[in-house]
Amino acid sequence: MTMFNIGMTELILILVIALVVFGPGKLPEVGKALGKGIQEFRKATSGELTKEETKPEVKAEEKK
Repeated sequence: MTMFNIGMTELILILVIALVVFGPGKLPEVGKALGKGIQEFRKATSGELTKEETKPEVKAEEKK
């Protein structure tokens, strides 16, 4: 399931721009943060929240 119809040329252009903007050292960090953000967004929109995410006070009580 793809949200955007991106071809190989467009993908390469986006990666080159990201490389120029962030540099080769920061690019893995940016990719990891972006992937984690997308994952959390999908979990939140699909309703797959865990017990800890819905009730943070439960987690605090377990630590005592």
